Amino acid sequence: MAEGTDMAVIAISQQIGSRGIELGELAAQQLGYRFQTGEQLIAETARRFNVSADQMKWFDVHNPHFWERKTDGSRFAAYYRAVFLQEAAQDRIVVAGRGSSHFLPDGGCGIRVRTMAPVADRIKQVAKDEKLAPAAAEKRVRDFDTELKARIHSLFGQDIEDPAIYDLVINTARLSLASHANTLAALATHIDSEGNPERTKRMNDAAIAAQVHAALVAHPKIGDSQMSVNCSAGCVRVSGPGLVPPWDELVIEVAQTIEGVASVEVGAEEDPVTLTTS
Repeated sequence: MAEGTDMAVIAISQQIGSRGIELGELAAQQLGYRFQTGEQLIAETARRFNVSADQMKWFDVHNPHFWERKTDGSRFAAYYRAVFLQEAAQDRIVVAGRGSSHFLPDGGCGIRVRTMAPVADRIKQVAKDEKLAPAAAEKRVRDFDTELKARIHSLFGQDIEDPAIYDLVINTARLSLASHANTLAALATHIDSEGNPERTKRMNDAAIAAQVHAALVAHPKIGDSQMSVNCSAGCVRVSGPGLVPPWDELVIEVAQTIEGVASVEVGAEEDPVTLTTS
């Protein structure tokens, strides 16, 4: 985990056809930051947790049926969150695509960005990018918007188009991408100069909690059991209705395999928490 006094992480959620990935790459180049696409992180998630990358991609952009939300949908989200936050905790990274901004912890841990553009511009961009006829590109844009909005609401309880959940909303059709990249670079540089160690601690704790949560979900004897995980300075607490002996000992054993975990406490009661499978 990062040991600096502060950190700048940029996570870009994009409307399809709004060129958010291109913007993220430009901003990363200006800042000298690492750059990852959501597709790359999904591939790494699939490799690390031995799941199908194609299936993960499907769940990432489609609204899961109600019987899937408690199983594959929440499981894949837990896996992706663990990989994304582990990368974010290493500091100075731009991640673009795949709704990564929704996984950033609260409290100023990173810059949540949404790129958008008028529908007509996005249709033209998708037709160009995916070599589609105009009618097919229009259907692609409208179907994608509908599915993704429903998915984010079902998994996170958020309206993906609500500007209040982002730090910055950028209309990429109004100015050049270079100009917008300058804005992102200036904001990230300012955060780098602030020196707020509490943000670094919060991000590290969120990354540890996410990895513990994913490891528990991935365990064949624990799986989709309802549980919540939070972490403070490496001290992990896992709570849930079924965490009684001998399951509590198994949970502790699994959690202790995660780097950065200083101690583990398990409780059967439901507490206010950071992460949840439900």
